[in-house]
Amino acid sequence: MYFPSFITILAVASVVESSPPPLRRSTATLPVINTTQGQLQGAISNYRSGATVYKGIPFAAPPTGDLRWRAPQSPAAWDGIFNATEFGPQCAQQTSSAGVFVTGESTTSEDCLTLNVWTPTYNDTSDLASKQLPVYVWLFGGRFSIGSGDVKTYDGSGLAVKDIIVVTLNYRLGAFGFLAHPELSAESGHNSSGNYGLLDQQFALRWVQDNIANFGGNPNQVVVGGQSAGSASSLAVMYSSLTTGLINGVIAESGARAPHDPLTGSLATSHRDKTTAEASGVDFLQDSLNVSSIAEARNISTETLVEYGSLGDTIFDGTVYANLSAAFMNPPLWRPVIDGYVLSYTYGESLRRGAHLDVPILTGSNRDESGASLPVTNYTVAEYTEAFSSIFQNFSTQFLELYPPINDTAAGLESNNFFRDLSRVSGWTWANEWVAGGAQSDVYTYCWAHTPPDDSDRGAYHGSELWYVFNNIPYASVDNVTWSSEDYSIEAVMSEYWVNFIRTGNPNGDGQVTSQNLTYFPPSTTAGKQTMWLGDSWGAGNLTNTEEKREFLVDWMNTLYEW
Repeated sequence: MYFPSFITILAVASVVESSPPPLRRSTATLPVINTTQGQLQGAISNYRSGATVYKGIPFAAPPTGDLRWRAPQSPAAWDGIFNATEFGPQCAQQTSSAGVFVTGESTTSEDCLTLNVWTPTYNDTSDLASKQLPVYVWLFGGRFSIGSGDVKTYDGSGLAVKDIIVVTLNYRLGAFGFLAHPELSAESGHNSSGNYGLLDQQFALRWVQDNIANFGGNPNQVVVGGQSAGSASSLAVMYSSLTTGLINGVIAESGARAPHDPLTGSLATSHRDKTTAEASGVDFLQDSLNVSSIAEARNISTETLVEYGSLGDTIFDGTVYANLSAAFMNPPLWRPVIDGYVLSYTYGESLRRGAHLDVPILTGSNRDESGASLPVTNYTVAEYTEAFSSIFQNFSTQFLELYPPINDTAAGLESNNFFRDLSRVSGWTWANEWVAGGAQSDVYTYCWAHTPPDDSDRGAYHGSELWYVFNNIPYASVDNVTWSSEDYSIEAVMSEYWVNFIRTGNPNGDGQVTSQNLTYFPPSTTAGKQTMWLGDSWGAGNLTNTEEKREFLVDWMNTLYEW
């Protein structure tokens, strides 16, 4: 089963604030950092003495009042020294305790556009701008409805001690971040609306360009990354026509899928077209908020809008995919819009035109997500045959030959085999289409296949790679978990691949295998028909166990709707 970020990696808040917290001042003796808004100080990380963190830095004006549903605006400057030792509020969102194993530290508010910076703890701070360390900007997941930059899973200390500057940030969620409406498009000056969350992310990237050198970072080596909806957001930075010069690479975990893959429309990579999104916004104001104008909607309380923050769309209702709704789930209603401004083209059209940034990309999937699940889904042979025949239609005979439900036990296993194969083939297909559009940079695809000890009956589930790539087990993980020497060894390798990519755009580091004796991580190619296997084993391997399966999945997807 596909486990969305909001179930597995959840930033929890308990209070909705109607006003921003007071500006925090400091009398500490730590080095002072200059920013475009003023001076600030941070603190040594609670987890690693070799890392310093600067929390809760405003990167945009509060998007409240008349600024609700407008593009982010420049923040106010402050006098004195800002005490950057507490996270800012999470963006307004629904809260839940179901399935939580890692929490954030903050309350929630509409005044939430802050970011956090982790750096090495420098012995010499006399000329930070000369250090020129690579920068990793992380965008959290949560189906565009929940999450925040203060979640411990994303703590940057483990990468900072490897000389990586880490930035996490908040962006508007739910209706606050993704409401489209004709009035909003008319007032925008660009005839566009519905992408405020994406504009927040881009605004933060511009803040990084203006300020990160003062923290020791290199504005010319900025990689943006994320997982799930954060992965889709990172790819949106790459797809957007507004982001030239802001990034030098993308890491998309549980990431890019082929434009003809139906799961591209089901998961966080889904999008809306402008006409549909605006019509949905009109209905939302009339039917849910009981108002007739954006001016009235801007007076609706935060709490009321939060209630509608997790609405789902219905695009798969009544389709052939409905019988497997656990896999082909409906996407969130509040999600990015192809608006002709922030996002100009659908994914397939963008790839054909080469209408995107040409930067190196590291992207992949986890073995037990996006339809695959542990424990194995129980099917009878009849249930399996009916459900998958409805999806494959004219391809049903070939599908049942390649993934045969010999008995009830085999049916669940073959379902997993199909979804695992689909994820790998889909990501590899996306990489090839990206290159075919004229891009010169490499794409590196992977399959993460290790089961962490926190929930071993779920396998390599959605988000299970995060502790390893952030180099932060055990301090940022679940309580009462015993991590093995194998986990620490895997963490060392995974984090080194990620650090190499952030530094150079190549997980091998400068095109060569590093001193860590890493297994060579090849770029994805049409000829190779392979992906990199990570976790329980290391090295390039086949996408499927037979070439016939790979060809079948490619041929089938090519007959489907293009996202």
